[in-house]
Amino acid sequence: MPAPILLVLEADPPPRLGRLTGRADIRYADEQSLAAQLPLADALLVWDFTSDAVRNAWPGDGPRPRWVHTASAGVDRLLCPELVESETIVTNARGIFEEPIAEYVAGLILAMAKDLPGTLELQRQRRWRHREGLSVAGSRAVVVGAGPIGRAVAATLRALGLTVAVTGRTARPGVHGPDQLDRLLTRADWVICAAPLTDATRDMFDARLFGLMQPSARFINVGRGQLVVENDLMDAVSKRWIAGAVLDVFDQEPLDPESRLWDIPGLIVSPHMSGDTVGWRDRLGSQFVDLYELWSDGKPLPNVVDKKRGYVPMND
Repeated sequence: MPAPILLVLEADPPPRLGRLTGRADIRYADEQSLAAQLPLADALLVWDFTSDAVRNAWPGDGPRPRWVHTASAGVDRLLCPELVESETIVTNARGIFEEPIAEYVAGLILAMAKDLPGTLELQRQRRWRHREGLSVAGSRAVVVGAGPIGRAVAATLRALGLTVAVTGRTARPGVHGPDQLDRLLTRADWVICAAPLTDATRDMFDARLFGLMQPSARFINVGRGQLVVENDLMDAVSKRWIAGAVLDVFDQEPLDPESRLWDIPGLIVSPHMSGDTVGWRDRLGSQFVDLYELWSDGKPLPNVVDKKRGYVPMND
């Protein structure tokens, strides 16, 4: 029996798939060739998870892969109605990015609380100006998004002494429902967005939600850029409705050099790096190989996405 055809939507550097030698017929595609090769593939690895190529190519004619894996936590760039309604299994890279993102969020909170950006700027100017920082322990954080990333963020912040409330799609033990978000925002010192991008969450952080926050509050987005109305956030920071913000994700990436976001005082631009630590690509490749071995042996796969919801459901 011939080995299954594994199609890889390539990116540089490519994944290390040496363990699959003899177990898979590995072929590579780019955005231009993907549509023509999809009908031949048994499985698809979306290594270039920044591409919209799958969503664009999937509605074409012919058979489609039985399994699609994306080397990312989010699946919003893959899903189209035809893929959602198909029998194809979709999995994601859950388990790779949670702790690095949680560390990054904690680092941002500490940096803002202690005014590290101000210290670096004063050093550049050779100016000695004593200030008082904020105490992180005892402050309040709201984490929007109750998936693995949101939970990892919450656990890390609690270890720093913050009081943390988590909101999700539905209320359950330890998680507030969406109807509680407005109330929680009015008391939060830190608001962290770690929600998946779905029809229900797109543009959720707008002028109304920023207007609910305290003038001393700071906002951090490590979810998806389209969760935030960027013009409303720029107004909120510029007009001091809130004390500051960090964006690690953006509506359009990479961020245009001419974007106003670069120049807003109190707004930190982070180039979509919160989950990327040394060796992360190797970990993604190893995770996929482990999943491929399960799939080829006919065993159940972890990290299966509920395609109608747009994320991997939590067990509780």
